[in-house]
Amino acid sequence: MGLLLMCAACALFPIMNGFVKLLAATYDPAQIVWFRIAMHLVLVPLVFVPRLGLGLFRTRRIDLQAASSVMMLLSTLCFFFAVKDIPVAEAIAVSFVAPLVVVFLAWPLLGERITPVRLGAVLLGFAGVLVVIRPGSAVFEWASLLLVGSALCYAMYQIIIRRVAGTDHPATSIFYSVLLGTVLMSIVVPFVWKTPANWTDWALLCSLGALGGLGHYCIAQAMTYASANFLAPFNYTQMIGSVIVGYLMFSEVPDLYVWLGSSLIVGAGLMVGLPSRKN
Repeated sequence: MGLLLMCAACALFPIMNGFVKLLAATYDPAQIVWFRIAMHLVLVPLVFVPRLGLGLFRTRRIDLQAASSVMMLLSTLCFFFAVKDIPVAEAIAVSFVAPLVVVFLAWPLLGERITPVRLGAVLLGFAGVLVVIRPGSAVFEWASLLLVGSALCYAMYQIIIRRVAGTDHPATSIFYSVLLGTVLMSIVVPFVWKTPANWTDWALLCSLGALGGLGHYCIAQAMTYASANFLAPFNYTQMIGSVIVGYLMFSEVPDLYVWLGSSLIVGAGLMVGLPSRKN
């Protein structure tokens, strides 16, 4: 069951990213981000309040929850602005570096030991990112730097969530992860608002929160059935979904460099997981 839930999440995220890229051709990315996090904010209480009651909203670390919301907002903004100009598969490939950044940052911020193997994996992963985005070449897109920024912010979000994991319920963190971002983007969105042209656009915009929220919920539920070490490698199946979505929706075909760089990043991620099984 855990494996099925993880694979379901990895199917939902590429579809959501495909919808974002499709909508970005017509709507400002800031408006798309607002729909993504606002719908998420509405859905979390609907799902968890019947089970947790008002306990969903109780947190002992409001400061860290606010920081996590800012990091989630910055990560989402960077990714949505970038995916407008970057192929879906390339965007996902670069985002895979986030777990490697977590490994590196957990050393100074959480005091978690980093072994030579894991340090080598982090360097290998960043080498893979350079292969994918190819800075200095004719095919380099400046938007690729936004993808790197998105991965860095998401890594910081994960670090903060680890800090509050022992004090707040996971559902509480999921709720607060989009609360401050929704408030801030609600101030910005009137300046870029464009009324959706038809019911299809309304449906696509509103579906972003459902797809993202359901994807994160599937991952959380998967962890209750299987260990993180077992499930982590299956996260990379998002690459397959991203290639399919990119081809079907935008006729995008990843080139050799994207496959090579993705292989390095995925290999680095697997290297990070292997030592943890031995310790």
